[in-house]
Parts: sequence; structure tokens; C-alpha cells
Amino acid sequence: MQKKIHIRKGDIAIVNSGEYKGQQGRVLEIDNKKMRAIVEGVNMLSKHTKPNADNPQGGIIKKEGPIHISNLNLVDPSTGEASRVGRRLNDNNKLVRYSKKSGEEIK
Repeated sequence: MQKKIHIRKGDIAIVNSGEYKGQQGRVLEIDNKKMRAIVEGVNMLSKHTKPNADNPQGGIIKKEGPIHISNLNLVDPSTGEASRVGRRLNDNNKLVRYSKKSGEEIK
């Protein structure tokens, strides 16, 4: 059984520990099996490529590497600070995510 992940693709996340602590960016991709996420502008890696159709010159390309989900927090939409995420039923009996810091629903 897969564990429910508190961050989704498209969210703004902040790194709370490790080499990239304090950096934030948009979540581009989530890997549920490995429990990792790719965040825009965080954990940049240098990839050496041969010349190909996409890159006729070849050379070194900078791209984002995965970072573990436990090192990420969601950025609270109202305050702009890191916040934990909870789940609760809204008025329509639908499960929604909310920020534990402000109590505000996350879209």
C-alpha cells in the first residue's frame, strides 16, 4: 500500500533540511514509489550529453534532481511560510487538504 503524500505536483514547497535548506520552488514531479519529488531550482545536477536532435551542440545540461519528500514542507498560501498539511472533510463531504498553521484550505 502506498503512503499518502502531503505534497502534490504544482504546489510550492520549501526545503526544510539538508544542503538546500530554505530554498523553495514549484513541485514539477512526484515519484510515489521512491518517495521523492523534483522541485524547480533545487538540487541542480550537471548532465553530460552527446549531440542529439534536441541538443545538436551537446555539452553539459543543468537539470533538477529528486529530493526526498520528508525534506519538503508546503508553503502556506496566506503567510508564505512552511506549514504542515492536514486533511479534513469540507462542507460537501469531500476530503480537502488544509494548512495546519493558518487553517486555510489548500487549492
